[in-house]
Amino acid sequence: MNRYEGRRVLITGGGSGIGQATVLRVLAEGGHVVAADVDEAGLSATRKLAADAGTDARLHTVQVNIADETSVREAVATALAALGGNGLDVLVNAAGILRSSHTHETTLEQFNKVIAVNLTGTFLMIRESLPALLQGDGPAVINFSSTSASFAHPYMAAYAASKGGIQSMTHALAAEYSKQGIRFTSVAPGSISSGMTDASGTSTQNAGPGLPEDADFSLFMKLTPALGSGFAGPEAVAGVVAMLGSADGAFVTGTEIRIDGGTHY
Repeated sequence: MNRYEGRRVLITGGGSGIGQATVLRVLAEGGHVVAADVDEAGLSATRKLAADAGTDARLHTVQVNIADETSVREAVATALAALGGNGLDVLVNAAGILRSSHTHETTLEQFNKVIAVNLTGTFLMIRESLPALLQGDGPAVINFSSTSASFAHPYMAAYAASKGGIQSMTHALAAEYSKQGIRFTSVAPGSISSGMTDASGTSTQNAGPGLPEDADFSLFMKLTPALGSGFAGPEAVAGVVAMLGSADGAFVTGTEIRIDGGTHY
């Protein structure tokens, strides 16, 4: 499939996990991609994987701290210039952090950090990209929510709040920009093995959950997916994101798609 031939795509969190898998998937489908991440080592790893696949000629990378307004403004400008400066077709907001703790032990600084990266960072990336998206061809924005936005995930109050906010914001933006032709959707991954869920990620914008040592796992009603024999790889989400940003998703907007193998019915 070459659904992305000629399409210009900006993907945050592109240095690891689902973001990296999405970069590689879109490149494989012919897209011109800018992968953005706070972690330069992660971006280098993505470049190597793209080189191994023979798609690196269509890949550019840029460092960004999505929680910082100036960094976002500069990174988006750099990305757009790398893509030709005449518009943006797809924005994927995959960057995020997961922090877990007992809520009564969570500091305001810790809570605000999760909100700043996940929710405010998504807003900043969208706001700075909107002028270019308005010039795009079949423009689409895919945000990352989580199953925690709709189902109880203990010890993750800040994370759940940020992802619920992203989900609600996605609906509002879909309505606001519907007549201008920009589609807004979100994906809600769950039971996906990635740097965020297995605590092995190197990027500070995609770090592991670190559940409390005394976490009560009986509070998690169901931990494993109904499909398969365990967690799926990040490619399971990347395929859905690629669909949503392509012409195959042309009639999908203002909604979220849960990707969890039936963990939450």
